[in-house]
Amino acid sequence: MSAIEIFNPSRLTWARRRRGLTKTKLAVSVGVDLRSVSAYETGEFAPESDKLTRIAAVLRFPETFFFGDDLEEPAFDTASFRSMSKMTAAQRDTALGSGAIALLLNEWIEARFDLPRADVPDLGRDGSPEGAAEAARRAWGLGELPIKNMVHLLEAKGVRVYSLAIDAVEVDAFSMWRQDRPFVFLNTLKSAEHGRFDAAHELGHLVLHRHAAPNGQEAEQDANAFASAFLMPAASVRAHAPRFATIDNLIRLKKIWGVSLAAITYRLHKLGLLTDWHYRKLYIEIASRGYRKTEPDGGPREVSQILQKVFAALREDGIGKHDIACALNVHAEDVDELVFGLALTGLNGSGRASTPKRRPELTVVSSRE
Repeated sequence: MSAIEIFNPSRLTWARRRRGLTKTKLAVSVGVDLRSVSAYETGEFAPESDKLTRIAAVLRFPETFFFGDDLEEPAFDTASFRSMSKMTAAQRDTALGSGAIALLLNEWIEARFDLPRADVPDLGRDGSPEGAAEAARRAWGLGELPIKNMVHLLEAKGVRVYSLAIDAVEVDAFSMWRQDRPFVFLNTLKSAEHGRFDAAHELGHLVLHRHAAPNGQEAEQDANAFASAFLMPAASVRAHAPRFATIDNLIRLKKIWGVSLAAITYRLHKLGLLTDWHYRKLYIEIASRGYRKTEPDGGPREVSQILQKVFAALREDGIGKHDIACALNVHAEDVDELVFGLALTGLNGSGRASTPKRRPELTVVSSRE
């Protein structure tokens, strides 16, 4: 019997955690006792055919998924997570599960396309987060210009950017290095401005914490400081700062850098352009207007340019999202959740061969002006 025909208990454990289920909940849903689920996951014995069919339906994975090799899941201590104290184990497992499928999808894509190589500086030993942000801008030739699209910039520098369709505010985003490839995962349920800040925050982890665990309060503070300085260079902010800041002129000002109202207010205060009293007054007004939850005059959401190009090329070869999902032994919804919804609109699925005739080299046009 070949390896692909052997039930892999580790995949069952992974799939259960991916869907946020306990062993007890899975047992109830499948109609077996708890001991049976435990036995399935330890490899004591495999589920019978009818039980496996039920398990696959409950966990929303094809039955073939449970007969593959062990999955490569991001290790908890190598991935950056924000709001660690508020995140539940189920939310963490769901996010890491998305990361595991993203690694499969990325491997599938890179076998068919030449993606940009990583050009992310290692700045963990270069002083303060503010200094690291300035160094990163210098390394990439950005000067003081506003960054029009963070996702496109990251992809141009070889960062693999995927989405997280997780309905949990505690899971903002996370990032990691996998061998020599940097990955960033962004929650698409947040505002465009918060998504941009999350992307810059995760870039901070990639450049500051490549050789250290990217978790902990100090690491998060450093990544936040990096993101603020990277998106809003000090000289540029000082040049545009109003003599007396009001909510209305800050709403206009924030659009220069594509950040939230709260972020530009914080940056002005950090640079000494707002007194403590003025800063507190503005924050109270921001909250009273409901702008902490709903961003005023929001911008368009950023999506992956690389994935758009990949899907366009695949579509020419007659390959759809269902073909990709079948190749990965997952459902199409798992692919959709990773690709900013682009697979839903860009690919319909064709059932044709899953190997393109060519291997295109993809480039990213990064707008910085």
